[in-house]
Amino acid sequence: MHITSARRADSPAPINRRLVLLAYECLCTFEFGTAVEAFGRVDEVFGAPLYDLSVASVEEGTFGAQGGIRLVVDGGLELLEAAGTIVIPGWRSVHEPASPRLIAALQQAHSKGTRIVSICAGSFVLGAAGLLDGKRATAHWNSTDILAQRFPAVHVEHGMIYVDEGNIITSAGGAAGVDLCLHLIRRDYGIEVSNRTARRMVTPPLREGNQAQLLQQPVPQRQAKTLSPLLDDLRGNLNTPLVIEQLARQAGMSRRTFLRRFHDATGTTPGEWMLSVRLEKACALLESGMLSIERVAEQAGFGSPETLRHHFRQRLNTSPTKWRKAFGAR
Repeated sequence: MHITSARRADSPAPINRRLVLLAYECLCTFEFGTAVEAFGRVDEVFGAPLYDLSVASVEEGTFGAQGGIRLVVDGGLELLEAAGTIVIPGWRSVHEPASPRLIAALQQAHSKGTRIVSICAGSFVLGAAGLLDGKRATAHWNSTDILAQRFPAVHVEHGMIYVDEGNIITSAGGAAGVDLCLHLIRRDYGIEVSNRTARRMVTPPLREGNQAQLLQQPVPQRQAKTLSPLLDDLRGNLNTPLVIEQLARQAGMSRRTFLRRFHDATGTTPGEWMLSVRLEKACALLESGMLSIERVAEQAGFGSPETLRHHFRQRLNTSPTKWRKAFGAR
């Protein structure tokens, strides 16, 4: 499954594009497939995958994955030695210890500065290797208590969907793995490439790591009138004040019906949705140009730099200036 191909000389990329995806007996196929889809597919603009992806197995030979699948992969743990990024897509059980050989390989990779990413129960492998000691980390909501009890030196974030600690990044389970993958692409390539990947995967392009894992969103009981034209209009007019009554009239609904349908369609309130859209716009402006903070705040619909900085602190745990330094010139 090794993927190698040339990329455009002017395309940004991490220093070491070799990404090794870990495989193991009773492999978590959803988490594994998520990583392959995000990192291994050809980018439509670059004409090549964003990473040189290969798969390394903990066990030798053919092994099983969830869903009755048998896999043969590129090699064993020796592939980790040259990796720039290692991804652990889940783990067969939070009660199943990782082998001493795997732990040693991860510790050696970490000592050389390799970035290591885990999805869902992969955090338990990192915890057993001691790589989470003194760091924040997360896992699936149903196992974070176990993670905290087993590894007391780890600062477990029970509600976050992913936690970025630099060279160690962990995520919750399921769709949170998608958010983690997009976050990694954003770090390496910037917001445009990350958004392009999100569109291909048909998923929201930006969910902050501190978003709650559990969303009590009921399934709509009936097909709602589409709000797509209204949402597109809001995206194109970020400086327009949100007046619920006006939006409801524009959608041809009562206020109560509009709020219910809006939540059905987006999973949140109009105010929270618009804040996320404005933050996404601000991030794109900060990354792609040298506009002043004042101009970014204006064009993204925040009105003032103070309001922009407030929401960056609250939602992204950083400042606009630090975001530009971290993700600009990609």
